Amino acid sequence: MTVHFIGAGPGAADLITVRGRDLLARCGVCLYPGSMTPPDLLTYCPAGAELVDTANLSLEQIVAKLVDAHRCGHDVARLCSGDPSLYSAVAEQMRRLDAAGVPYDVVPGVPAFAASAAVLQRELTVPEIGQSLVITRVQARSTKMPPGETLAAFAATGATLALHLAVNHVERVAGELTPHYGADCPVAVVALASQPGEAVVRGVLGELPALVRAAGMTRAATIFVGRVLAATNFPDSFLYSSARDRANQPESL
Repeated sequence: MTVHFIGAGPGAADLITVRGRDLLARCGVCLYPGSMTPPDLLTYCPAGAELVDTANLSLEQIVAKLVDAHRCGHDVARLCSGDPSLYSAVAEQMRRLDAAGVPYDVVPGVPAFAASAAVLQRELTVPEIGQSLVITRVQARSTKMPPGETLAAFAATGATLALHLAVNHVERVAGELTPHYGADCPVAVVALASQPGEAVVRGVLGELPALVRAAGMTRAATIFVGRVLAATNFPDSFLYSSARDRANQPESL
């Protein structure tokens, strides 16, 4: 039997992948993060499936559930909000499953930053304006950031930033980023992307704290900082250029 780590997407039940949905329908046990999983998503589980809310479970308790279900002959769906590759805590679960000899696989999902960019109707890589995206977070009571991975270090590159777990620290974010991007740098914040209560604010970096506080945003938000957010006067990419020799060049930017 196999443990399937499944990216549940940003919130809307229909943003799970077809593969993830089909696996949910086949698994007799499903572990899910209760505070982040919409009830509609669990309707894909088969009738009679054991549903385990992990919101109040420790890592050891979660892994014990996964191992026990495997040993009882069940395939297990382990739902992760967004995409398992980002801030999902699957690495430590995989490490323990390896030690227990339990097989697993991973199904990607729509990450929150991608869902938020879709809400904004913005491409995050705009020719000659911004071609790099840094996905990072703000540390408060959470696990320490590695040395060198600071907001100031990332800001020094000028790349577009997508900040997670930062909506309650916007004063700090604005203070650390303004010297690098300027107070007039475009920003956008999307809270609860694809979910009921979805909210969006747009403005400039110098106004970020006031914008977020006025909107009442306190959780599940992605903050974007970068010139791509307001770019209009930029060249077309080479991808579809009429000057490109399409007979001898593969598709590339």
